[in-house]
Amino acid sequence: MPKKKTGARKKAESRKEREKQIRANREHVDVAKHPCNFNMECDKCQRKQKNRAFCYFCNAVQKLPVCAQCGKTKCMKSSDCVIKHPGIHSTGMAMVGAVCDFCEAWVCHGRKCLSTHACVCPLTDADCIECERSVWDHGGRIFRCSFCQNFLCEDDQFEHQASCQVLQAETFKCVSCNRLGQHSCLRCKACYCDDHAKSKVFKQEKGKAPPCPKCGHETQETKDLSMSTRTLKFGRQAGADDDYDYDDGASGYDSYWKNLASGGGRDQQDDYGEDDDDDDDDYEEDDDEEEEEDDDEEEEEEGEEDKAADSVAGLKLDGTA
Repeated sequence: MPKKKTGARKKAESRKEREKQIRANREHVDVAKHPCNFNMECDKCQRKQKNRAFCYFCNAVQKLPVCAQCGKTKCMKSSDCVIKHPGIHSTGMAMVGAVCDFCEAWVCHGRKCLSTHACVCPLTDADCIECERSVWDHGGRIFRCSFCQNFLCEDDQFEHQASCQVLQAETFKCVSCNRLGQHSCLRCKACYCDDHAKSKVFKQEKGKAPPCPKCGHETQETKDLSMSTRTLKFGRQAGADDDYDYDDGASGYDSYWKNLASGGGRDQQDDYGEDDDDDDDDYEEDDDEEEEEDDDEEEEEEGEEDKAADSVAGLKLDGTA
C-alpha cells in the first residue's frame, strides 16, 4: 500500500502546482487588467486614456502616478525601495523610479519592479494588427482579440473581432487535402483535418488541442466556432492610387486590365480615346451651326429695326409737309 501523505507533503505538492500554474499564466497575461493598461483620466484636460507617464493630449504629469508593474500609487515604508524613505509614505513623483519604453508608464522605485518590469512588460510588441500603430502612436488602451490573440487598439477592437472568424478559403476543407477540416487556426485563418493537424515542429500538450502546424497557435474545433468562408466582393477595393492612371483601370478594376494587357487592353483604351475625339468633333460642329443661326437671327433683327426707323422717318416728313 502507498504511504499516507503527510500534511507537509500535501502543502509542498499544492505549492508546486500553484507555481506551475503561475508560470503557465505568465505567457497569457490579461492585457486589459494589467496595471500598465489601466484607465487614466488626466488631471488637467480631463480626458480618459491609457495609464502613461505624460498625458497624450496635453503632456501634463499626473499628481498620483500609478506603477506599471504593481499598480500602487503610494510606496509604504516597509518596501524594498531603491531610494530609502524611513518613516515616510512617498507618493507622486517621489515614488516613481523610471519610465517604461514599451508601455510609456511610470515604474515605482521598488527594486523588484525596476528589475523585472522591462522584461515582462505585456506591451512590448503591442502593435495593432489592423492599423499597425504602437502604444506611442495613439492614446487609447490595448486589447487582445479573443479569437486570434493579436493586439488591437481601442479604435479597431470591435470591428476586427466582428470579422475575425472568416477563413481565407471558400470552403471548410483542409488546406493539405480534400477532407473536411475539423481543427481551425484563427490566426492563420485555415482548417486542418486530424492527420494534418499533427505537427513535428510544435508538440501537442496533454489535454489540449493540437497546435497549428504553420504558426504554433492553439487550434479550436471548427464545430465550436461561428466560422464563415471568404466571399469575393468586386468593387473599388483595389482602387487606383492615381485618378488619371488608366493602367489601373476604371473604378479600380486592376485585375481586369491586367488580364487584357496582352490582348486588347490598350486597344480598348484607344477606342475610348477615338470615341472621345469623335464626340468632340460633333460638339464643335453643333457649336458652329448654333453660331451661324444666331448670326442669321441678328441680321434679321437688324433689318427689321432699319425698316421700322425708315417708316418713322417717313411719317415725320409727311407731318411737316
